[in-house]
Order: sequence, then structure tokens, then C-alpha cells
Amino acid sequence: MSDMLIVYYSQIQGNTKYIIDKCEKEFNADIIRIDTVEPYEGNIDEISAQAEHEIFLDFKPEIIPNDIKIDGYKKILIGTPTWWYTMAPAVLTFISSQNWAGKNVALFATDAGCPGHCIEDMIKLCKGANIFSTRTFEFNLHGTNYMITPEKDLKAWIKEIKSF
Repeated sequence: MSDMLIVYYSQIQGNTKYIIDKCEKEFNADIIRIDTVEPYEGNIDEISAQAEHEIFLDFKPEIIPNDIKIDGYKKILIGTPTWWYTMAPAVLTFISSQNWAGKNVALFATDAGCPGHCIEDMIKLCKGANIFSTRTFEFNLHGTNYMITPEKDLKAWIKEIKSF
């Protein structure tokens, strides 16, 4: 077991996974992808409409069981795409199911130019955690893995997490 856990959800275009791939090269971390029991299907517009409906209802989809136990990790990094100004519902399910008291947590979100209140919402749910870093990364709305945020900003953020 590593001293760092990375937990993320990535769906439509894989932009959050792009950040995770960069982190994986830099950290000796355990990495767990969150997946929903019932996957989102359809084109980007259909998935977006479903996500909007779920977020409006504060819906927490069932996630595929895994061995996620945050106890024992020195640092926990959580990543999500921004869906309708907040975190993906699967991340809401995960964060809501954990005890964050005393945990050192870094949060990031990917977005297409409107980060909304995603990070703030995640912080509120991580009650009792020491949030030591947050970051949003902007991507082109219509291009997979085309990051608008300068690569140097991503590298600086990774260095910040390493130094904590």
C-alpha cells in the first residue's frame, strides 16, 4: 500500500483521466477509478441531459463496489469532471460515503470553461478534512484531452502535491 490514494471518475471525453495519467507518472500512488453500476450511455448531449437531471435531484448513483478504504493513506487526491457546475454524481456518492475527519485531501476538477462551484461542493462534503490543495483544469469542450490550462500549471500543481 502506498501512502497516497488517487480516486477519480472520468466519463464523456476522458479529460479527468488525462490529469490522472499525468499524476500516475509522478506519484507512487494507489489509483482507483469510480464507476457507476449503471453506466452512462449515449452521446454527449444525452449524457449531459441525464447528468443535469441527476444533479438537480441530488441523486447519488450506485457505484461499483471496490476496496476503497481511505484509512491508512497520508494523502488522498480526488478528481472529477465538472457536470452542471458541480461534481459528477458518482463522485458525490463516493465522497458522501467516507469519513474525512483528519484526512489530508487534494481536490481537482476538469471543466470546459465554467468550473462553477464544483470544488466548493467537494470541500463541503469532505467534512473534517485538511484540504491542502485544489485546482481546476480547463479543456476544450469539443476536443478530448485538449487542455487549455497551460501544461506548466499542471506540472506546478503536481509539484505542490508532492511537496505536501
